[in-house]
Amino acid sequence: MPMRVSYTEMKREFDRVLCKVGFAPERAATCAEIFAQASLDGVASHGLNRFPGFIRFIQQGYVVADAEPECTAAFGAWEQWDGHLGPGPLNALVCTERALELARANGVGCVALCNTNHWMRGGTYGWRAAQAGFAFLCWTNTTPNMPAWGARACHLGNNPFVLAVPRQEGPVVLDMAMSQFSYGRLTVAERSGEQLPVPGGFDADGNLTTDPGAIHASMRPLPIGYWKGSGLSLLLDLIAALLSGGQTTYQIGQQETEYGVSQVYVAFDLARAGSPSRIDQLVDEVIRDLHGAAPDVQGGRVRYPGERARRTREENLARGIPVDPDIWEQVQVL
Repeated sequence: MPMRVSYTEMKREFDRVLCKVGFAPERAATCAEIFAQASLDGVASHGLNRFPGFIRFIQQGYVVADAEPECTAAFGAWEQWDGHLGPGPLNALVCTERALELARANGVGCVALCNTNHWMRGGTYGWRAAQAGFAFLCWTNTTPNMPAWGARACHLGNNPFVLAVPRQEGPVVLDMAMSQFSYGRLTVAERSGEQLPVPGGFDADGNLTTDPGAIHASMRPLPIGYWKGSGLSLLLDLIAALLSGGQTTYQIGQQETEYGVSQVYVAFDLARAGSPSRIDQLVDEVIRDLHGAAPDVQGGRVRYPGERARRTREENLARGIPVDPDIWEQVQVL
């Protein structure tokens, strides 16, 4: 049986550590909640498992605990913000909320953020916006960690991308990296001794493999859609840097580690386009049709993006969140 920890206990431990490293109480509570919710929804790779590394980045000065983002330029419904190397999750939350405010005023709102840090689980911000009734997209660039299609060395980021739409029964939220599997997902699979369900990259000999350890060793994760994911990664990087006035993946790669990344948050006020009941009717119709698709294996189920997270959340609230004992111990001794 896996070790399980309650959501309340996990959040309390995160809060304790964050206060210890210089977070003001309110900011510590918000950041702790973001980390704990990621693990609650089954994304430990960007929740508990990332937390010790996040604390190390604070101690090393790459993340400035008390820094807050500020607006540096405004062009109507589009604003540029500087994150001042503050905590990525808190900067992302501020910019998400500002994009929603701009959308309420203009129908659409865009916040482009430079000089920030890893936002942890990108889906966090899609869920928040969709639960407020907005259609939403956001993305971030990263350090070079994925080869372009046809290349061996990493010159692209896996540049996570989020899309979300509201729905009364639960939002539809897609949260994906431009690599078939994020590095966090590879690490989780490697630590548990699992193979990936489909090939996720190349081994040292250039063969496609489901072995997460071999992909880690080669540093050759597979772009989604082969050349299409490669091209999408490049354009997401360029647009994020151009809109925010921030760094590109190439520039981030000239540093000793990943910090000072660029991000974009775009919200659409769907209240301008129709009533909530009409929106729900349209989305529900599509979901019903999707659920009606015949599965490719007996007993299988076709799911929409975000469906598994909602079910995992309910189970983990009732039973506790599965944790890696070694990582949980690392947090407890911080």
